[in-house]
Amino acid sequence: MADIEKLRNNLEREGFQTSYFETADEACDYLDGRLDSVSIGFGGSQTVRDMGLYERLERHNECSWHWIKQPGRDVIPAEATNAKVYICSLNGVAETGELINIDGGGNRVASNLYGHEKVYFIIGVNKIASDYEGALWRARNIAGPKNAHRLEKKTPCAVRADKCYDCKSPERICAALLVYWEKPSLSGDIEVVIVNQELGF
Repeated sequence: MADIEKLRNNLEREGFQTSYFETADEACDYLDGRLDSVSIGFGGSQTVRDMGLYERLERHNECSWHWIKQPGRDVIPAEATNAKVYICSLNGVAETGELINIDGGGNRVASNLYGHEKVYFIIGVNKIASDYEGALWRARNIAGPKNAHRLEKKTPCAVRADKCYDCKSPERICAALLVYWEKPSLSGDIEVVIVNQELGF
């Protein structure tokens, strides 16, 4: 079982904000109450999709998410980079305070780092490992293969859905790895929203 208090203390020591909720619905209510009439970009996230957060926020915000088809226009990932707020999840989180994301296109990790007034990372407890090595292993060997399988990629990890093979496939989705040791000095505010449920991959 994850040590939430330890995780929050270590994240806050490194300059991150944290919040905690027992359910995804409570986390949605929290974000829905804080974000109104602002531009919001979404990074690819099964966690966010599972929560139904986009549908809640787009009622009273200007939202961009390339996963969502919008009538009359094609939404491209770059649109989210211009938003005031950015929302996505993480592939691995260490109780010792490190945050890890893996990306194929680069748009998600770029927005994680720079360009927004506020970034929210929403994580279920299944994303949490005891230390950095465990969080990195999880990102590469659990999140990566499951996301590749979901996207129907023709990579060894997607076909076998068991681990990272460090392949050189043109369909590889883990081209870039981002590790936060602490909040970067030029980043906007970053809040890790922790939910006591299993969410996403």
